[in-house]
Amino acid sequence: MSESKYNLVVILGPTASGKTSLAANLARKIDGEVISGDSRQIYRRMDLGTGKDYDDYVVDGVAVPYHLIDIREPGYKYNVYEYQNDFFKAFEEVQSRGNWPILCGGTGMYIEAVLQRFKLIHVPSNPELRKSLENKSLKELEEILASFRILHNSTDTDTKKRAIRAIEIETYYCTHPEIEVELPEVNPLIIGVSIDRDERRRKITARLKQRLESGLIEEVKKLLDEGISADDLIYYGLEYKFVTQYIQGQLTYEEMFEQLNIAIHQFAKRQMTWFRGMERRGFSIEWIDVAIPLSERVSRISQLLESSI
Repeated sequence: MSESKYNLVVILGPTASGKTSLAANLARKIDGEVISGDSRQIYRRMDLGTGKDYDDYVVDGVAVPYHLIDIREPGYKYNVYEYQNDFFKAFEEVQSRGNWPILCGGTGMYIEAVLQRFKLIHVPSNPELRKSLENKSLKELEEILASFRILHNSTDTDTKKRAIRAIEIETYYCTHPEIEVELPEVNPLIIGVSIDRDERRRKITARLKQRLESGLIEEVKKLLDEGISADDLIYYGLEYKFVTQYIQGQLTYEEMFEQLNIAIHQFAKRQMTWFRGMERRGFSIEWIDVAIPLSERVSRISQLLESSI
């Protein structure tokens, strides 16, 4: 690793594209450790709804080390500032062991917070700005967000509330450029997992059915029973939002499944839009088709690393 021009491997892609399995198998081959880049997998006991897939971290009977999973209690409002700090701690720990850090996830803002290397601080609320944005649609808000050159936001923008907060953060940074300072350098090899749209849609729907059958509703009920508020779970979006609304009687099972399925498809589309935006912002992403056998994908990435020496 010390001879390579890279010091980090990034594996990104939309939900249901098999990122974790690829990252874990690559880690097994190159003596790596996986650092999660998922905004919801940090929460304990939120397993099925966040797709932690612990089994993927066991390759050939060997447990692959992973980081930034199960590090906070549900209900906590984790943010990109904390993620960036936690990432670089894990990054340095992995490097100190002589292993490859492999950042794997689908939360574009978390990944860019690492790759852009900007110092982040708590951003105060801006009531005037919020009022000016409250009547805009989610699509309009995302278009405004996409116009910013650098992105520092704290979470996925799958609700208007989150999107407005994202714009609030970016507006603050645009008027306070002095707070941006460089963090430890990263030289990433960025791998994008490419998946056919129809296949992605099939996998998303099949995975949702499987998670519901495996106890997703029971998982959410347990979180509510232990005192996590419905508002907090709804804040986390997607599975936790719609299943909570179902448990509260706001949706029938069929309505919950249909609306959640659509929301996950839309989320995957937004993820791909984000990653394409990263390319426009100057990041080079090596796309590898998920249809290629896993062993061949791992070998291809290994070869890219070896050729950089």
